[in-house]
Parts: sequence; structure tokens; C-alpha cells
Amino acid sequence: MKKFLRILAYIKPYWVYALMNVISNIMVIVFSLVTFVMLIPFLNLLFGMEELVTTRPEIHLNAQSVIDYLNYIISNIIIQQGKVDALIFICLFLLGTFFFRNMFRFLAMFFLAKVRVHAVRDIRDELYHKILILPLSYYTQRKKGDIMSRITTDVQEIDVSIMQYLEIIFRDPITIIAYYVTLLIMSPQLTVFVTILLPVTGYVIGTIGRNLRKESKTGQARFAGLLSVVEETISGLRIIKAFTAIGFSDLKFRDLNRNYSRLMVKVFRTRDLSSPMSEFLSSLVIIIVLWYGGRLVLGDSGTISAAVFITYILIFSQIIPPAKTFSTGYYSIQKGIASADRIFEVLDAEEIILEKQNPVRINNFNDKIEYRDVSFSYEAEDVLSHIQVEIPKGKIIALVGPSGGGKTTFVDLLPRFYDTVSGGIYVDGINLKDFRIDDLRSLMGIVTQESILFNDTVYNNIVFGKTGVTKEDVISAAKIANAHEFIMAMEGGYETNIGDRGAKLSGGQRQRISIARAILRDPPILILDEATSSLDSESEKLVQDALLAVMKDRTSIVIAHRLSTIKFADQIIVLEKGMIAESGTHDELIKTGGIYKRLHDLQTFA
Repeated sequence: MKKFLRILAYIKPYWVYALMNVISNIMVIVFSLVTFVMLIPFLNLLFGMEELVTTRPEIHLNAQSVIDYLNYIISNIIIQQGKVDALIFICLFLLGTFFFRNMFRFLAMFFLAKVRVHAVRDIRDELYHKILILPLSYYTQRKKGDIMSRITTDVQEIDVSIMQYLEIIFRDPITIIAYYVTLLIMSPQLTVFVTILLPVTGYVIGTIGRNLRKESKTGQARFAGLLSVVEETISGLRIIKAFTAIGFSDLKFRDLNRNYSRLMVKVFRTRDLSSPMSEFLSSLVIIIVLWYGGRLVLGDSGTISAAVFITYILIFSQIIPPAKTFSTGYYSIQKGIASADRIFEVLDAEEIILEKQNPVRINNFNDKIEYRDVSFSYEAEDVLSHIQVEIPKGKIIALVGPSGGGKTTFVDLLPRFYDTVSGGIYVDGINLKDFRIDDLRSLMGIVTQESILFNDTVYNNIVFGKTGVTKEDVISAAKIANAHEFIMAMEGGYETNIGDRGAKLSGGQRQRISIARAILRDPPILILDEATSSLDSESEKLVQDALLAVMKDRTSIVIAHRLSTIKFADQIIVLEKGMIAESGTHDELIKTGGIYKRLHDLQTFA
């Protein structure tokens, strides 16, 4: 129930439209009841079951007064114009009520459309925003396909299973209550008897709904698994083909697909049971009401008249459709809540990287960066341990060492992709955690080993995330990155679409566009994470020249496996098993004869 109420909270900004929907549905109910109530005096007078009324009755605010007044109106028509004209009057009256009933029915749907579409839009917006701000550690433990399933399939399921039935949620209970009160006024004895039968049907409906919710949640999780396999397959298709694993991958997907299909058969069968089950129970209740009500009509006591009983059955039959749709909606909502559970798991995920209230604003870097006794661990084992480093403004710091030594983690802590477990990182004497996060990250330009580009034009990839940029600024950044020439050689120049992840470009070209993107930000701090390690010699030379131009007059932190690219660094830090093993310039470390010299000799020999 809490999950359902939480979904309904997204309707709050559109409460005016929701209120207009409720009012319109109430008017539908009113005109429907007027139609049926009109039948009682008509049946009584038309077939001579009551004497014609010639005296105008007093008008009171109760059902009997309304019926008496209708008797008087129809009696006058029969007396003055005959029964045929009375029949015409009834038909025209019913036509009018049907017109207004359907007009308000349209208005109800008209107002509901905005509530439904915009509420789902807001859920999707909030979920996407949450995906953007969750820490990187969140995604190391989850499959991308599962996250994609939640923002697409699960949100769509809420639209289909919950938002589609919003009107039923508000309309049908009001309809059932209004009709029930009318029936209670017409025959309290018969209505009380009917009420005793309803809990049995409710129990059956509730049992089926609970089973459907459980199976639906499992089904959504398995479908997310399918999406994950598809996403991994497309990303790793080159490896799948190279290792002749097409059959293996196909078999894995088929097994997952069969398991998902078997579960969905159970879900559909459970859901499809709801309609025939509710219809059978409704028919059973009507038959029992006919039997019990018929006894009241035919009995000597004459508890209820034939005309009232006929109208009673007609009104009671109108309770059945909303009761059926309400039960169908209940099943559907249970299925939607299963998707809501998965969505709220993301929305409720802990935001480990938090921004303090009233953070310090920063727009420039003036002095130095300090790592003060910094330790960090992803799980139990420390990745970094008691790191003590000072990086003065304008200096180039290189990080080297064996794989797994903590180099990437060292630089990931600076833009607060992760937070330190102990110790602190300070920029100009102020702890990173005190700064506004966007301000801090705007000081940095990052170029990684894998060039992260988007399926867009060259121009949009370079200006990504930055506003107020001119074409001249973009061209200038591309020239510094040694990218302008190959960009202009492309058919569309800067407006050329580079494909998914820059697939239309070579590795060196992708990297130079990434460098141009970093240059355009004009950051005072530059982070280079093995920016040339995956390139061939020619591309590496071009990229290295571009990097040297970029690092000029900037504070740079460079991670490198190829030691030849960082000989010029002001300080080289050797990380091993999360600790600083050595530190100094290239010449100093060579003279020391430690880890750095061993790595240097190995590469020189190679």
C-alpha cells in the first residue's frame, strides 16, 4: 500500500486536473442514477400498478420526494396526452441524461490524460536524475541492462498497470458507493443480504492479486537479466566471434529466455483468471439476489414492489461492471507495484557522495592540492593506505606502478567520484567535501584510457556539457589537440556524426577529440588516465604532442604505463599495493635503483 501511495504522490502537482476528473465522474454517476430512478414511476404508472397522481406533492430532499414528483409529472402527461406521449417524454428524458452522461465521461478522460502522462514523465525524470547522481560504485555492483530495464520497461509498466487505471481507482469506488446507497434506500433488507455475499468475492480476488504481484516482480527481474545479456552481447560481439562463442552465448540467452517465458505464462494465466473468476462470482451473486428478491416480491408481506425490484436489479447490475473493472485494475496495480518496487530501489539508493549544506563556492585554483593521510577501500581490503602527497599549482605529477596499485583510485578521489575512508584531500587548504561538487569538477579536465564519446556530431562531442561556446572556440581547441585536420577531412567536418562511442573514428582520433573536449573547458587541473596506452606509435606521438600543449601552464596528474611519456614530470610517484613506494624525478628514481628503475629497464629492454 505504501508503494501505491508513493506512486499516487506524483499526481499531486496535477491535483486540479485530478479533481476535475473526479467531479466529472461524479456527474456521470448522477446522470446514470437519474436514468434508473426514472424507471420506477414510469413502470408503475404506465402499467397501471399505481393510481395517477393529480395533486402536486411537496418537494423535500429525499428519494421518495423525487419519485413522488416524477409520478406527478408523468401522471399529468398520461392524463392530458396519453401513455404514448408519456413514453415519448421518457425516451427524450433518457436521451438527455445519456448525452450529459457521455459528455462528462469524455471530460473525465480529457482531464485524466494530463495527470497520467505528466506523472509518468516525472517518475522517469526523477529516475534518470538519480542515475546521474549515484556514485560510480553503485554501478560496479549492478548490470547496465538491469538499470536500463528499470527506466524503460518498469516505468512503462507503471504507466500501463497503474496510471491507466487511475480513473478506475477514483471513479469505481464512488460509483459503487453511490449505487449501493441507492439500493439501500430502495430495499434495506435485500441490500444487507447482498452485503453479506461480498466479503467472499473480495477474499478470492485478494488472493489472486497477491500471487500476481509476487510473480510479476520475479518476471521483471528476469527480463532485466535478458536485457543485460543483450547489452553485454552487443558490447562484446567482437570477443564472442573471436573466441567462437556464438553457440555458447546463444544457448545462455535461450535458457534465460525459456525461464522468463515459463514465468510469464504463469503471470498471464493468473492475470487472465481474474476476469472469468470475477464474472462467475458476479453472476452467482445476481442469481442469489434474484432468488432472494423474488421471494420478497412474491411473498405475502409484499416487502418490495415488482417495479422497484426490476429497477433494483438494473441498478445492481450496474454495480457489477465497475466491480469487475476494479478487480481487474487491482490485479493490474499489483503487477505495476512489482515494477514500482524495482524503481524505488534505485530512487532510495544511498547517495554516498553528498554535498554539504551551504557549500563553499570555488571557481579557480590558486595554490596546491594536498592528500593528507588518505586511505580508501572498496570493500574490506585497502586500495590506498595513508597517502601523503602535495601537488603545487602548475606542476606535473606522474603516477606509475604495477596494475592494481591504486593509481586510478588516486585520481578518482580528486573529483569526488568516490570519497576517502579516512584522511582528506584539500584544495587551497579547504577539504573537497566542503566545496560545491559541480564547482569542484569544473576545475578539472579528464582524459581517460577509453575515450568516452557519444553518438552525435564531432562538434557536440567537443562542446559536451558546456554552454556559451563559439565555433571559433571549438576549432581552437581541436587545433591544440591535433584534431582539426582530420575533422575537416571528414565529409561533414565538425557536423559529422561519429557513431556509437565514436565507432567511425580510429583510436587516436577518438582520443584527440576527448583531449579537445578537455581543452575547451580550459581547466586549471588536468587528469590524464593512461591517455596513450592503447594507441599505436604514430597515434601516440600525435596525442602526446597534443597533451604536452594542453599541460603547459596547468597542474597535471598523469597516470602512465609507458614511462617514456612521463620523463618530463616534476614529480613521479610510484604506487604499489596502495602505498607510495617511491617518489622523485625521473633521474632521481633511476639513481635509487628501486621499483621505478626496474620498470624502466623492462620497458627499455622490450
